[in-house]
Amino acid sequence: MTDNQENVQLTTLDYARAIVDIISDVKGEDVVLLDLRDVTVITDFFIICTGNSDRQLKAILEKISMGMKEKYDLRGARIEGNAQGGWVLVDYGDIVVHAFSEEQRDYYDLEGLWNKGKVLLRMK
Repeated sequence: MTDNQENVQLTTLDYARAIVDIISDVKGEDVVLLDLRDVTVITDFFIICTGNSDRQLKAILEKISMGMKEKYDLRGARIEGNAQGGWVLVDYGDIVVHAFSEEQRDYYDLEGLWNKGKVLLRMK
């Protein structure tokens, strides 16, 4: 790490964007970064994405956990759900990632439920 990197203070939004990049790297689809800071106190950001198979959902989960730990020393995420069930949640407190199968994403419709949040990024 260079001296410049050591002095940089990352924001929660920076971490959220890093997670979006990781999801993109493993070909997660329809990625949405939703800003909920003006809507709720339970979290600042939702990241919602779709995986096209159980295997891809598992890869998304693993890459997020490993990538954030290795690159940013961000640990302690709570994980709920499983790839076989079509929904995996990774909870970093201020950032919550929802990785869905297409049918589970349609069923839960988090974008509709949290429609007062601001969409900061949408990648198809």
